[in-house]
Amino acid sequence: SSQNLSQEFAKAARQLKKEAPRIQFGKIDVTHQHDLRKEFNIREFPTVKFFVDGSREDPIDCKGVRQASAFITWVKRRTGPSTVLINSTDQAEAIIHADDLAVIGFFKELHNDSVEVFCETARDVPEVPFGMTASEDVCANYGIQKNTLVVFKKGKPVHNEVLGDGRGNKLDLTRLIKTFTLDLVTEYNLETSVKIFDVPVENHILLFTPKNSETFNVIYDNYKSVAAEFRGKIMFVLVDTNETRNGRVFEYFRIREVDVPAVRILNLTSDTKYKMPADDVTVKNLKEFCQSYLNGKAKLHLSSEEIPEDWDKMPVKVLVGKNFNRIVF
Repeated sequence: SSQNLSQEFAKAARQLKKEAPRIQFGKIDVTHQHDLRKEFNIREFPTVKFFVDGSREDPIDCKGVRQASAFITWVKRRTGPSTVLINSTDQAEAIIHADDLAVIGFFKELHNDSVEVFCETARDVPEVPFGMTASEDVCANYGIQKNTLVVFKKGKPVHNEVLGDGRGNKLDLTRLIKTFTLDLVTEYNLETSVKIFDVPVENHILLFTPKNSETFNVIYDNYKSVAAEFRGKIMFVLVDTNETRNGRVFEYFRIREVDVPAVRILNLTSDTKYKMPADDVTVKNLKEFCQSYLNGKAKLHLSSEEIPEDWDKMPVKVLVGKNFNRIVF
């Protein structure tokens, strides 16, 4: 909520006042400041912007940051180096084991486009520690031979991304790394819904199923194994249909009890929905559905009642989703 974010923002301000007094924090109630709201094009609340060198032109948006510690890291990475320079394996190990997650960039040299993209990505993911190295010994210790970004989770490497050759732009890397801050499959509830929407992945796949059904474990394992393959491209969400507090989500997707288990894909940007053509939640069916969606081949799902038999009898025709396009257009 705005209230919560406001408290975290104030907490960050208090701490940075001691560490970096040059960085000033302020807050504005734009309901009373219409000119400022218009000038900075404020459309959603709360919005946090960072102004550099006393200029009001092109402030930097600070999006998806919700905790004081992340605010502090975000500001520090904007005003100083965004990653720690690693010179030894001991130093690398210290970063890798200090937190649940860590991202290390292994490079042949520290001045190239890949390093630039890596440092820019670090600025946008303040929740995760970043380090980089061009030490041959350190690279050899982890068996790395090319410019590579490695994500470590609980001290173990869980993802390698080769950088360079035009691959790995900042947004893709940001998406990928942010997905590791969530579980492979995130169960939808009031707490996780905020985190789900903070990760900049616009494609969400949702599995609607009761968690206490006999087939749940098999279905969930299939879902999880496909989630690993599409990490960073599609976010995998589980919706327990036994949970009454999820009612609004069922309504939005028009899911009825007879439909479950059901699988839908939602594109957040266009607010379009897609239904998995197959009924069985198998690895094969899930993979085909995800791939056809990413290739732009999946059919749009228009929730609709069946066409009434007498829709055409009267001068005023009865339209439902299934006959709307055909009759109107």
